[in-house]
Amino acid sequence: MKVLNLHCDNGHAFEGWFASENDYDSQSERGLLACPVCSSKAVSKGLSAPRLNFGAVESTQPQPPMEPTVLPSSQQVQAMLLKMAREIAAQTEDVGEQFAEEARRIHYHETPERGIRGVASRADARELLEEGIGVLPLPFAHLLGTLQ
Repeated sequence: MKVLNLHCDNGHAFEGWFASENDYDSQSERGLLACPVCSSKAVSKGLSAPRLNFGAVESTQPQPPMEPTVLPSSQQVQAMLLKMAREIAAQTEDVGEQFAEEARRIHYHETPERGIRGVASRADARELLEEGIGVLPLPFAHLLGTLQ
């Protein structure tokens, strides 16, 4: 199996899998290759690094130790959550207890589309999801009311 890096004349890059180099040449000459993004037939090969599989061989080289992951402090996490809450508050309208009804009105084009936030029961949220209306619970929703 030969994996080639391909691109079209519109600049879209993608992979092509071929039985051999001759298979690529044959498909290319017959006009069978097309970009999966824009369907352009002007496809050409890019640089590809070969990968040779000679079977599973365990490495005798010791693996370098992994870099330690530095997790943010609880204060940094709180600061990030507060920043996110401020951005959400600034970019959405608080519809309070009317969230489920207003989300439906927006979804069914009865009112202009806009970002909203509010309160919904688990049952209301489940019903909205079943109707295809995307909802997202916010773990820091209690902060939103204090930011206005």
